[in-house]
Amino acid sequence: MENLRIAVFPGSFDPITLGHESVIRRALPLFDKIIVAIGINADKRCMFPLQTRLAFIRERFKDEPKVEADSFSSLTVDYCRQNHIRFLLRGLRTAADFEFERIVGLSNKLLQPDLETVFLLTDNRYSFINSSVVRDVLSHGGNPEGFVSVPVLEMIRAYCAGTKKS
Repeated sequence: MENLRIAVFPGSFDPITLGHESVIRRALPLFDKIIVAIGINADKRCMFPLQTRLAFIRERFKDEPKVEADSFSSLTVDYCRQNHIRFLLRGLRTAADFEFERIVGLSNKLLQPDLETVFLLTDNRYSFINSSVVRDVLSHGGNPEGFVSVPVLEMIRAYCAGTKKS
């Protein structure tokens, strides 16, 4: 397992978007395994529960054996250290993303010197998409089609229908 190139793609994935999916699919040739890891942040309010977000990821990548979904409540570097992971995967949409991710990547490198951050540019078709936009569309009764994949869209609709019945 030590020689495998395993990357963690950390985030809240609330929900996973076409932009996230694009980064993951483009990173597949670079790594033996990619763990899409949902960081649990007690201060952040999420639209979808953790188990639902994990289900979105697992459903979307059910035919891709190199992609796994997991969650963690520690520092990302601690999760990587505990799981013997040497690579972090990050997507960049804008120059602002780059500056933020550069600072985080350098901080992570200081905390764990053998951890490398790999940046992939988000496909131009998805550079405007983020989870916050999807949540905003949903909270106002809009249709998030075009922001998320069809399997995730179907799961979102089923989840929203189930919560309205409660």
